[in-house]
Amino acid sequence: MKKILCVVGTRPEAIKMAPVILALQQQSWAQVRVLATAQHRQMLDQVLAFFDIEADIDLNMMRPNQSLTTLTGRMLLDLDEVLLAEKPDVVLVQGDTTTVMTVSLACFYHRIAIGHVEAGLRTWDRDNPFPEEINRVLTGRLAHWHFAPTESSRQNLLKEGVSDADIIVTGNTVIDALLMTAERELDLGIDLDASKRLVLVTSHRRENFGEPFAHICRAILKLATDNPDVQFLYPVHPNPNVKEVAHATLGKCANIHLCEPLDYAPFVAAMKRAYLIISDSGGVQEEAPALAKPVLVLREETERPEAVEQGVVKLVGANFENIVAEAQILLDDEAAYRAMARGVSPYGDGLAAGRIVQVLQQHFSGELAPALQPVDAGLEVGFEAEPA
Repeated sequence: MKKILCVVGTRPEAIKMAPVILALQQQSWAQVRVLATAQHRQMLDQVLAFFDIEADIDLNMMRPNQSLTTLTGRMLLDLDEVLLAEKPDVVLVQGDTTTVMTVSLACFYHRIAIGHVEAGLRTWDRDNPFPEEINRVLTGRLAHWHFAPTESSRQNLLKEGVSDADIIVTGNTVIDALLMTAERELDLGIDLDASKRLVLVTSHRRENFGEPFAHICRAILKLATDNPDVQFLYPVHPNPNVKEVAHATLGKCANIHLCEPLDYAPFVAAMKRAYLIISDSGGVQEEAPALAKPVLVLREETERPEAVEQGVVKLVGANFENIVAEAQILLDDEAAYRAMARGVSPYGDGLAAGRIVQVLQQHFSGELAPALQPVDAGLEVGFEAEPA
C-alpha cells in the first residue's frame, strides 16, 4: 500500500484535483490522504463537498489580505510538521498557486517525490501572471512527474531541460471535472430572464488590481448601458481590491447582477446558460470552449494558447476599447459568434485522471503497463452554442 498525499489550496486546485483523488480512491494499492492548505477557505470547502471529498489534514491558511511572504512562511512551517508525520510516498500538487510552489519546496527538503498535475504552462513573462508564472517554473524544477495537459505544455518543459521520460501528456483534469458536472441537472440559483442573452463576467487576478480593474469595470458598464436587452452576471470575488471597485462602478446598473462567488455547480450552470463569457480566469479559458462558449480573456498574455490558436478564445487585456469592441462584435455578428462557439475542447477528453493513476501504478508496481491512450485534444464535446 502506497501513501499518496493530494494537496489542494484553492477552488481551482480542488476542481482539478478532485477527479484524480476520486480515481485514486478506487485503487487497492493506494492509501489516499487529502491535505487542504485552505489558501482560499470557503471556495475550497464547497468544491470538496460537491465531489464528496473530505480533507484529512487542514492547515487553515487563509487570513484577510495576507502577504505572499507571510502565507509562504507560515505554510512552510506547518508543512514541515505534516510531512514528518505523514511520510507520504508521493505528493500530488496541481497548478501554479502559492500552495503548489510551497508544498513542492517542502517536499524537496524532505526528499519526497512530487507529481505536478497541469505541468508546463508558461507565458515566459515572470510578471504575468503574478505570482503564478514563477510558482509553476519553480515547481517544474522540483517535480518528479510532469503531468502536462497538452503537447504545447510538454514542449515548454522540454525547452527548460526536463527529461522527456518524466513528462506525460494526460489532458487537463478540469475537463474530467467539467464533464462529470455538466451532465447533471444544475441549478444556477439566480433569477434571470430566460428570454435575454447572458454575459458572464469574472475578474479577480492580482495583476489586474488597481487601474486595470477600473478599466474592466468601466467596459462592462459601457456594454451593459449600450445593450439593455442583455443581462450581465458578475460573481464578485471577496478580495476588497475587487469587491469595492466592482460594487461602486457597477452596482447601480439595472441589467448587471452582482452576486457572491458561485459554488462550482452553479458556476458551471452559469457557463452553460451564458451566451458569452468575459473573464481573466485560467480555468474558464479551459472550461468554456468545451461548453461552446466564446471567451474574451482580460489578460495580455495566456499560458493556455491552444484555445486562442483554435479561435475559441480571444485576448483583450484590461483595455477598455478592446473589451467593448470585441464583446459588441460577438453580440451583434452571428457569424463571428458562431466561429468562436464551436464546442471544441483543446484541453482533453475527460480521461486525464485515469492516465495519471496509470503512471503512478506502473511506477510502484514496476510492471510494464499498457500504453497510455492518446489524448483527444480536439474533442467535439457535444455541447451546442446558444442561438444568436
